[in-house]
Amino acid sequence: MTIAILGAGKIGEALLAGLIYGGFDPADLMFTERYPTRAAQLTEQYGVRGVEVAEAGATADVIIVAVKPQDIDAVLADLRANVTGKTLVVSLCAGLPTALYERNLPDGTPVVRVMPNTPMLVGEAMSAISPGTHATDEHLQIVEDLLLTVGKVVRVPENQQDAVTALSGSGPAYFFFLVEAMIDAGILLGLPRTVAAELIIQSAVGSAKMLRESGEHPVALREAVTSPGGTTIAAIRELEVHGVRAAFLAAIEAAQLRSAELGKAHQ
Repeated sequence: MTIAILGAGKIGEALLAGLIYGGFDPADLMFTERYPTRAAQLTEQYGVRGVEVAEAGATADVIIVAVKPQDIDAVLADLRANVTGKTLVVSLCAGLPTALYERNLPDGTPVVRVMPNTPMLVGEAMSAISPGTHATDEHLQIVEDLLLTVGKVVRVPENQQDAVTALSGSGPAYFFFLVEAMIDAGILLGLPRTVAAELIIQSAVGSAKMLRESGEHPVALREAVTSPGGTTIAAIRELEVHGVRAAFLAAIEAAQLRSAELGKAHQ
């Protein structure tokens, strides 16, 4: 099975590295990159050749589209004359529906839509995959196996992809925003920035590990830290008074609506 990654930006490169680390032969991989200097660097680093979109479409069994959504029309134009109805097309482009690819590619082309997130860069992505009209369970399994090299995978109906985009696609930004605010709070309380950052980052890592490994509900883990009349409950009261929970709900809903708007532009 030959695999072509169209667009070797951060996500594309992360997936390329993950596939190689997961045991795929670099000779079976290829990528596209608009900047020749970067293409040469990637070839030197990973031993994978850079190609044009047309060549990728004509030779690869699996095409992974990882370009910016605004560049999709040009990519589809190059693919249209080169892929066959048996080529598996995997879209990592936020907001783009499988129907867009199905309209522009040969009849029967199987398409799988994926919403990954940036922890793919450290092998800890959360990816959600959805089949298009012609994608089978076998196609989904191929995509799942590819993405398991860079993190975890869930399957969802395509009509849930906007919610996935809002929750886990944008999710890392919410965590970074929270960590940034907590570090600033540490500085306000008189701690050096480096110390505040170390305290919060390790607390975040440890807390995520507890959530993953304990199997406990987040409420139970929070209550275990929240002593009667203690410091934690005083802080949580302030968070509730300032509407932090409601703000998160509204923010994630806004992200979902924006994802739906981006998709409508390509209906």
